This record gives sequence, structure tokens and C-alpha cells, in this order.
Amino acid sequence: MRFVDVNPFFYPFKGGIEHRMHDTARLLAQRGHDVTILTGRLPGTEEEEIAKEGYRIIRLESRLINVYNPPIISSKGVLEALGSLDADVVNYNYRWAPSYNKDLARYEGKKVFTYHNTWGEGMGWQAKLSEMNDNRFRRTLDTFDHIICVSRFVQKDLATRGVPAERTSMIPSCLSSFPKVSSEEGDFILSLGRLVRTKGLTYLIDAMEDVDCRLYICGKGPEHKRLSKQISDRGLEDKVVMKGYVTEEEKYKLMSTCKAFVVPSLWESLGLATVELMSYGRPVVSSDVGGLPETVGEGGLTVPPKDPAALADAINRLLLNDDLRRDTGRRARAHAETYDWKYHIERLENILEMVCNKRE
Repeated sequence: MRFVDVNPFFYPFKGGIEHRMHDTARLLAQRGHDVTILTGRLPGTEEEEIAKEGYRIIRLESRLINVYNPPIISSKGVLEALGSLDADVVNYNYRWAPSYNKDLARYEGKKVFTYHNTWGEGMGWQAKLSEMNDNRFRRTLDTFDHIICVSRFVQKDLATRGVPAERTSMIPSCLSSFPKVSSEEGDFILSLGRLVRTKGLTYLIDAMEDVDCRLYICGKGPEHKRLSKQISDRGLEDKVVMKGYVTEEEKYKLMSTCKAFVVPSLWESLGLATVELMSYGRPVVSSDVGGLPETVGEGGLTVPPKDPAALADAINRLLLNDDLRRDTGRRARAHAETYDWKYHIERLENILEMVCNKRE
């Protein structure tokens, strides 16, 4: 099968979509398929290369406007490139790049769309802009032969918007490796991720007034100054530490030795980062929103969003009960292991082949 996976961004740009593309390209190539990733060309990258994992990368001439992360991108010749690649089936991953949307809508070959985020995701003006974009994208979405959703929550959300259940399947984003679980435990809890409003960190900082444990917040983002001021205003400098960017080595040490992870997000479609956290055998306290309850399973405690008191109560339950904390950590690791590509890649392969073999 000649398979082409399309997204405006790919390595060295690294996000959830790009990691999924790399993993599935690697695994499908291992299973004997001819795999090409078609993407935009970022500064300093080659126009074409063969990854050591056995798949090809083709990068199109692109223009980028860096006003947000990821940037606005427009690439030339998407439709022409798809025609020349003569794929048996194409997968597309994005909804916010008009040059790609237009050409994918016009592409007449067999094609699948992978839905990574829910409709209108975001907060405030971003949510309104996102919903406008998704409403506009709906006509393009209807040109695809099948839709793959990264969580049951995303799949159900599409069903409420009139997408027939028979047109969708669920294949989660997964991990490609699992760390050794450490018996060492430090005296801190951990939050790890980009510092944006949708991560709900203001509520976690408020919750820390009633938690007797140190919190490390790791990551960068536009909310850094506001969160730092909140910590100072609350007098929590000795309890809440903004560590900023951490190296992979430091990240591993923190994830493998914390008492618990806290994920107070206001919205998540899947929460693969939460799965990664759980793979270290540590329990999670998360908001009961979007796909997070599905992701966390029995590996943590879920609380209502925007509720500092509930967050504090759940964190304290884990901190004050060693048996509960360790047992929940073991369940977290067991649940994370269900997000292993070895359990899902064959199903993805079957869906692609089904679309490939579908009669007109």
C-alpha cells in the first residue's frame, strides 16, 4: 500500500500530531508499506529525505507567519504533489491551513481525515475563531472517505454534529516506549506542559493554598508572567516553583520521582501527555473534561474543572494515603500500557486498507 500522511508541520517541529505521524509512518513502513509524509518546509530543513525508520519526507515550499504556535503556514503545490505521489490512500491531520484544506478537498483519490481536536476547541476569542474555522471546514470534511478520531470523546462530539457513526473510527494516539518505574519518591507534585489558559493552572495555584506539598510547574508559554504574579500575590513562592523549560534528563527525573501529576485542564480531546505521565507509574489528579476521564481511567482522581477546592481535596487524598497513592500509581501504569501502538497499529492498517479497497 502506498500511503501518504499530510500535515503542514513535521519534524523538527514536534507536537502531538507530528509524534503520531512519525510513529505510524515508522510502524507502517516496518509492515512493508510505502510511506511518505507530505509537509511544509521549515527553515533549515531538506526538501526531501529518507528517515532512518524507512519512510520518505517531502517538504513543500512554504511561507510562515509567526504570530502563534504553531505559526500560520501556506504551502505551494499540495494538490500537484499528491497527484505525483499516486497514493493508494492519503491521510490528512489539520484544519487551520487553507492552502492544504483547499487542495485536499479537491483531491479525488481515496482519503482519510484524522480528527485530533474537538470542534471549536479553545477559550474566549480562540474558541470563537476555532468554531468559525471548523464550520467552514465541514464541507471539506465531507469529501473524506473515512474519519479517524483520537478518542471516544472526539468521536461522540462529531456524532452530535451530524457525522454518521459508520463514517468514523477511534484509534488513539499512543506511546512508542515505556519507562522503567522508579521506586524513588520525592516530596513534590508535578505539572508539566505548555503555559496557556486552557491548561487551567490558575486554579491549581489557588488550590495550593490548601495543599502542604511543593508543586513544580514545568513548561513555557504566554501565561508565564501572569502565573508568576499570581504565585507572588498569593505568597506561595516557597510552595509553587516555576521551573520553566527543563531538559529531557531533568524531565525524566521529575516524572519518575514525583508523588503525583496534576492536570487541571479546561479542555483536552485526548491528553496523550497525561498518558505519558501515567506511564511513569504515578497517579494523576485531572479535570473531568473532554477526553481526560477516558484517558485517566482508574489511574487517577478526576474533579470538576475550575474548582480549586476540589483539586486541593483530591491532591490531599493522594498525599495523605500512601496505599491509595501507590495503588493508583500502579493502575495508572497499567492503563497507560493500553496506549501502546502494538495494540492499535493493525487496526489503523485495516482502516487504511478498507478505504483503499472501497469501491466508488
